[in-house]
Amino acid sequence: MKKTIITLLKILLPLAIIVWLLMSVDPDDLRHLRDRPKDWGTLGLAFAVAMLAVCMTFVRWYLLVRTLHIPFRLRDAFRLGFLGFLLNFVGVGSVGGDLFKAVFIAREQSSRRAEAVATVVVDRVVGLYALLLVTSAVILLGGASQSTPAVTAICNATLFATAVGAIGIMTLLVPGFTRGSLSEFLTGLPKIGHTVGRLIESVRMFRNRYDVMGLILLMSMGVHTLLAFSIFLIARGLFGQTPTLGEHMIIVPLSNVAGAIPFMPGGLGTFEFAMEKLYTYVPANGPGDVIGVLVALSYRIVTIAIAGVGVVFYWTSRQEVREVMNEAEHAAVDDATA
Repeated sequence: MKKTIITLLKILLPLAIIVWLLMSVDPDDLRHLRDRPKDWGTLGLAFAVAMLAVCMTFVRWYLLVRTLHIPFRLRDAFRLGFLGFLLNFVGVGSVGGDLFKAVFIAREQSSRRAEAVATVVVDRVVGLYALLLVTSAVILLGGASQSTPAVTAICNATLFATAVGAIGIMTLLVPGFTRGSLSEFLTGLPKIGHTVGRLIESVRMFRNRYDVMGLILLMSMGVHTLLAFSIFLIARGLFGQTPTLGEHMIIVPLSNVAGAIPFMPGGLGTFEFAMEKLYTYVPANGPGDVIGVLVALSYRIVTIAIAGVGVVFYWTSRQEVREVMNEAEHAAVDDATA
């Protein structure tokens, strides 16, 4: 019963947020957007840029897996990557794309489950930290105006989180940390100890591969830059006057951080809410003609179209995917009770 209620909340809450956002849009603005000509060439380019960014994340994960000498083909990374991307949208239960990929690859390499999980953990952590690095770089280079207290607070919080993350990374790289008494204390903490332990074990496996980790970080920053550029193109293709590309480099990464909230499948609802608010707070000259929630929903359509590739992979290997889903469901329960 509890699981059913949680699943319903995961579906209804983000939909309620989106409906509320759409109801707050002036009907005249919606009619104006409907009647105005669209730049379909720019919108098509936005789709291509977003597809390139998503494919780069698959190549990034492939490099991490191969670094640990796990037999793995690039086409497998794309197959599992698209399936995982699809599950981030439709996996409203406890199985998301990351867990699915970890269980799938561990199933094929049963003696190397820890290494398989480590690649997924490191891939996600590096990707999230790259979000902060990209945003901080734009702030420090003057790409975002700090004309209002709200924007100043957002920028300061981003810089602080980036600095804390850098300290945390340097601490994790100290050889004694991952095997000393402090790590034992952290892994023994209730609720979060199991997750912390998995992160520490993952760092231990990749500690001496600075070349690969540097490349992965650069690729991740490139991914977030491309996603910001894609949304900038969507705004330009739908509306007239839009915030600058530099301002989109603040709006999009921070919206993606909001969309990373685990409770929401694929960040549905939280991403749209953040985009709507940040389009108001960040641009120095206001949002122009742009309606943030409509840009966010248009980008959502683009990502759903990309996830549609995962549907093809699903139908070609339905039985295997269902078996892995069942294993992943049990793994999620085991993690929750550990």
